[in-house]
Amino acid sequence: MLAQNEPSFRESVDLMFNRAVRLMDLSPGLEQKIRVCNSTYTVRFGVRLRGKIETFTGYRSVHSEHMEPVKGGIRYAMSVNQDEVEALAALMTYKCALVETPFGGSKGGLCIDPRQWDEHELEQITRRFAYELIKRDLIHPAQNVPAPDMGTGEREMAWIADQYARMNTTDINAKACVTGKPPHAGGIQGRVEATGRGVQYALREFFRHKDDKAKAGLAGDIDGKRIVVQGLGNVGYHAAKFLSEEDGAKVIAIIERDGALLDDKGLAVEEVRQWIAKHGTVKGYPGAEFTEDGAAALELACDILIPAAMEGVIHKGNAARIKAPLIVEAANGPITFGADEILRQKGVVIIPDMYANAGGVTVSYFEWVKNLSHIRFGRMQRRAEEARSRLLVEELERLSADQHLGWSLGDGFKEKFLQGSDELALVRSGLDDTMRTAYQAMREVWHGRGDVEDLRVAAYIVSISRVAQTYKSKGL
Repeated sequence: MLAQNEPSFRESVDLMFNRAVRLMDLSPGLEQKIRVCNSTYTVRFGVRLRGKIETFTGYRSVHSEHMEPVKGGIRYAMSVNQDEVEALAALMTYKCALVETPFGGSKGGLCIDPRQWDEHELEQITRRFAYELIKRDLIHPAQNVPAPDMGTGEREMAWIADQYARMNTTDINAKACVTGKPPHAGGIQGRVEATGRGVQYALREFFRHKDDKAKAGLAGDIDGKRIVVQGLGNVGYHAAKFLSEEDGAKVIAIIERDGALLDDKGLAVEEVRQWIAKHGTVKGYPGAEFTEDGAAALELACDILIPAAMEGVIHKGNAARIKAPLIVEAANGPITFGADEILRQKGVVIIPDMYANAGGVTVSYFEWVKNLSHIRFGRMQRRAEEARSRLLVEELERLSADQHLGWSLGDGFKEKFLQGSDELALVRSGLDDTMRTAYQAMREVWHGRGDVEDLRVAAYIVSISRVAQTYKSKGL
């Protein structure tokens, strides 16, 4: 729960925007144009369910059309409201600009608890919501392209794509109307893991820079670092899994809505995920300490804190007690403006949400491009890569035999070297490159300007500058 006198999520985004533009040379008119949300559509529609008509309220907000289509997820939650959707749409504008995906910012939401409805009912609700948006061009491959968010996933995106195709039977690019679809329905390999994978790549890039680690009082690499993860949904699960299994980090706490699991030796993330899937709770998980006070676990001594669930979980009421020297905002807006002030004064380094969780929109961009090109990545070049690699290996082995050199290539090396890049490899490569490039752009501002104290302001400056350049090139 937020502390008293805390700004709303939307106000927090505006206040953080203000911190950045004070350090920029923008005309008041252009500053205002970038700040404001262009439009928000509110729809109230009825669906006949369980023998009566149920009315639902949904939103689709467009923050900026400096580039089109606009991009942003659709979330299903009882907390959805206009202010939240508009704040998330603004973050999408800045996020897309930061990672150089050619989209404006948008966001959608439906005020619903998806757990209260069975699959068939959810499909009826989703299709009706999609119908209301599609007929107003608020879902369209060239104008507005949604994606999954909290409470939605591949299944809902497949329903939306099918609904669009039914209403636009001659649109050859119909599949590009939405991203985050299952691979068999026009999706792309690596999309489900993308946001969590992006968090991993963001941390890897941070740990490549000695000066940046020093600001957080950290040294070495990710191996052995103690991590607390709040929220084991799609983003938190993949981030925790990859960081622990591939980078050697120790996940010492996992916080869920009904409590937290603690283990100083490190939790087995996959096993915890399977337990939650089977039992619907972290309670009762064997081999770890359970506490019902999940919020207190945010304040554990650790190296890295990853809030990966809701906005506003770190606020004025608890920020002073946060002990992590490095926070990675895997969720959107998990730190309020007031908490951000407190944490910066303490010297905590925050890797901001608009960068840290940009893996989702980056891979969504790859999926959109795939849908427009009508060919999966790797199909044209994979076997050609393998053939060239095989020629090189065979020539090396022939030279060794001819000259009696006794060379031998390791089986592991040969297997990896002879494997051409498939779609998943190309997606991960593109995501890694995007996260590295975006971090370096932020870092250049962070270290290159004496008036920029933190990565969040650096990220806003990079993003707002790019949006401003686009508007200027349009003649505004």
